[in-house]
Amino acid sequence: MKKKTSLLNILKRIGFNFMIIFILFYLLFPFYWAVNSSLKTESQLFMTPATAVPRDPVTLEFSPTLQNYASVVTDGQFISGLVNSTIVATSTTAMALVAGSFAAFALGKLRFRGRKPALYLILAMTMFPQVTVLTGLYAVITALGLSARISMIFSYMIFTLPFTTWVLTAFFKELPDALMESAQVDGATPFQTFRRILLPLTAPALVTTGLLAFIAAWNEYLFALTFTSIDPSARTVPVAIAYFSGAVARQEPFGEIMAAATLVTVPLVVLVLVFQRRIVAGLTAGAVKG
Repeated sequence: MKKKTSLLNILKRIGFNFMIIFILFYLLFPFYWAVNSSLKTESQLFMTPATAVPRDPVTLEFSPTLQNYASVVTDGQFISGLVNSTIVATSTTAMALVAGSFAAFALGKLRFRGRKPALYLILAMTMFPQVTVLTGLYAVITALGLSARISMIFSYMIFTLPFTTWVLTAFFKELPDALMESAQVDGATPFQTFRRILLPLTAPALVTTGLLAFIAAWNEYLFALTFTSIDPSARTVPVAIAYFSGAVARQEPFGEIMAAATLVTVPLVVLVLVFQRRIVAGLTAGAVKG
């Protein structure tokens, strides 16, 4: 009986490890292939069969190139897209955190009629696909005469603000009510309690939701493509990459596209690595009650 149990445990462990390896391969392979393709020339990209590393088409020796990266970083369209994406994503994240933290404080700590329906209404707003609101939103923004960058910032709030509010509300609910009661006894107003006591305690949640909102705004394509159709100078990085063109007609610059995609991913990876401890703390906050 013990042998069967130990054998079963070994099989479970092998199966679990195999599943972990498969998930890692599934998640990391696209990024690896993008980097691999970005280091190849056009002739290397069209080699059959495809090579796992850049190789010379004739000698098959390891032969990477940085020409694609050089072309991308000297492309004014790509640099402009980086600047626009930084402005739009940063502004969207800051506005979502400010508005979301106030809303989360009210929904999580204050008592008023309609609090739960309001919370579920906010959650329901995240269930609508972007394409369903695009036409009406574009008509409203055109009627108001807003610029492309302002249009993207406010339209991105549609999916970043509900998410931010929902996550921060759960975090505020986990903070002890005794903190507010003690502050009220000391004469603090609700706003002072929020700003000086509760908000600093939500730093892990703010970092987590802020980073996720930044990633969502940084990678957004549909709204950016629509609102910058009449203002090419406001194109963000995803749209700028989509408009890459080859040196000759009907040429698709796969190498440059992969190099640009790699460069765009690097800031997100760096942000995650820098704030990884706070991200984990924010994601696990409230998971265990003691």
